[in-house]
This record gives sequence, C-alpha cells and structure tokens, in this order.
Amino acid sequence: MAHNHGETDTNRSRLLAAFAVTAIFMVAEVAGGLISGSLALLADAGHMLTDAAALMLALLATQFSRRKPTAQHSFGLLRLTTLAAFVNAIALLVITALIVWEALVRFRQPQPIAGGMMLIIAIGGLLANLLSLWLLRSGSEEKNLNVRAAALHVLGDLLGSVGAIVAALIIMLTGWTPIDPILSVLVSLLVLRSGWALMKESGRELLEGAPRDIDVDKLQRALVRSIPEVRHVHHVHLWQVGEKPVIMLHVQVIPPRDHDALLHCIQDYLRQHYRITHATVQMEYQRCEDDDCGLHGAQENHSTHHHH
Repeated sequence: MAHNHGETDTNRSRLLAAFAVTAIFMVAEVAGGLISGSLALLADAGHMLTDAAALMLALLATQFSRRKPTAQHSFGLLRLTTLAAFVNAIALLVITALIVWEALVRFRQPQPIAGGMMLIIAIGGLLANLLSLWLLRSGSEEKNLNVRAAALHVLGDLLGSVGAIVAALIIMLTGWTPIDPILSVLVSLLVLRSGWALMKESGRELLEGAPRDIDVDKLQRALVRSIPEVRHVHHVHLWQVGEKPVIMLHVQVIPPRDHDALLHCIQDYLRQHYRITHATVQMEYQRCEDDDCGLHGAQENHSTHHHH
C-alpha cells in the first residue's frame, strides 16, 4: 500500500512540474505572439493551453481519486474531472475558431511580423515541450490514463512549436509573412483534433455511455456461456465514473445450492475478464416479470425462492 502511495506522489510531483513548465511557457508564447505579431505563436499558445488543461485534469484526477466518497457523492468527486475535460474541450473548439478566423483576416491584410523574436520564443516553446514530455515519460511505469493523455497532448504541441519555428525561419529568410497564418491554421487543426476527441470521450461519460472497450452484448453472452448456473442476463446497465466501470445487471439462474458462492463467481468473472470491480448483481430464479425484459422462450421455473 505504501509503495502505491509513493508512486502516486511521484506521479503527482512530475505532473505538477510539467504543468508549471507548460503554463509558464504558454504565457510567454501569448506575450511573444502579441509582441512579434505572430499568429502561429498564438496558435501554439492555444495548444499549450490544451496541454496545461490536460495536465491539470490529470492532477485533479489523482487528487480526487484519493478523496473518500460521501453520502451526497457516493462515487466521490471522480466525475468532476470528466466535467472539467468537457469544459476544456469546448474552450479548445472556441480557441480554434478564433485563430482560424484571425488567420483568414490576415490573409487579406498581411501584418508585419518580427521574425527573430518569433524564432526565439518558438524555440523556447519547443524546449519547454521536450522538458515536460521527459517529465511525463520518466514518470511511473503504471499506465495512468491521464498521464498518457497529457503526454499525447504535449507530443502534439511539439509539432505546433516546430511549425512556429519553420514559419519564423521562412519569414526571416524570405520575408513572406502569409506563411504565419497558414501554419497557425495547421496548428489549430491539431488543437481541433484533440479538442474534438476530448469532447466525444467526456461527453460519452457524462451521458452515461458504456466504456468503449466493453461490448455489453458480448458480456451478456459470455456470462451465460461461462457460468453453468446462469441462464439469462438482462437489464444490464454499464457506465463509467472517473476511469472506473460500474455495472448493474439482473441474472436469471438455476437455484444454486450456495447462493453467495454463485454471486462471488459472477463478480469474479466480471473482475477478471472485464476489470469491473463495482458490480451490483440481482439474482432471480423466476423469469423477470417486466415486459421489457425480452426473455424469450426461457422456461418457467416454478421455484418458491424469491431473491430480494
């Protein structure tokens, strides 16, 4: 247990360091973009904002997963990170729209750009990204989803910084300023991609969608196939809180000699094959009375046991 705690702590301190590096450089890029007149730098700063937000979410998630659940929030506050991710995603889409709009304006009236200044800031941004990537990569061996997501963000941002460096070099060598809005649009497409993916993922979780990697129909069939006493599985509700899948299901079973052993058997199966540790199983000996159960052709089993 102590070992685990230490691991979370190193994860957190590395995340915090990466967050600090990214946030500081984001501010530097915004300032540099405004002073040098470079839109590509501003677009890259927009991308850095997505990194900072991703790192922030990862930090919040490690923080909230430690909090004990309360009566009001029986799952703790794990969903808060999902909500934050959703808000973050919408902000990204807005930023992208603003940058593309500004780029279109600049195509019509090119602005003067200080190439040297732009180059220095862009190189600084690249170094900052490399530093935070190193911090995240050399973190823990355990594949923490949030840390992985944050590292992906930073990788995308590397491309943004490289774009800004290329634009700065071209402007210094040829004085052709339209390259700046062109590259800013390319960078904002990267931002758009991560924003869209984030919005889909977090929206799915907020709408109680089943985790993407679990097929509910398959799970139902697998339970019936693998556990002899299980005749039919229905009323399956599968959703996700934080990164944890949660399931509720009704199981029609042949009356077992040992009710609790069968229950454990079902829960073990879910834990081993689907990594679902939070399962609520309602066992029934009769066919389910509800019309919408869709139990076709199951034999009536007139046993007097009722399970509550």
